[in-house]
Amino acid sequence: MQNKKALFDYEVIESLEAGIELTGSEVKSIRAGGANFAGARVLLESDGAYLIGLNIQKYQFSSSEGYDPSRTRRLLLHRKEIISIQTKMRSSGLTLVPLKLYNKASLIKVQIALVRGKKKFEKRELIKKKASNLALARRLKNQ
Repeated sequence: MQNKKALFDYEVIESLEAGIELTGSEVKSIRAGGANFAGARVLLESDGAYLIGLNIQKYQFSSSEGYDPSRTRRLLLHRKEIISIQTKMRSSGLTLVPLKLYNKASLIKVQIALVRGKKKFEKRELIKKKASNLALARRLKNQ
């Protein structure tokens, strides 16, 4: 599962892999494709890193009552990694966002990235390039 909106809105500077603290039914729901990145972001606090706004649907066969799909989830990072990220964010004015959610063996991992926001003209140029590449590919296919 990929955060396509973040890839469009931001320029990726550096990416990291982090574990995520989940319940069993959340893992099953993610594997079934029930996660949504809309509005998700990473918050660094003194006691660790937290993923906020990741919406994981309730697993259809789960019997747990009072499930909150957008609860705050703890990211599993080493203390040195957190300190390194914090210093880079402060010095360069970068933001930390989740990019990808994927399986690695039997675990669920999150790819987080230090990003810098793109300007409007950069986004417009990207859209123009995609459109011209698509038109070129169509012309080549028809010939």
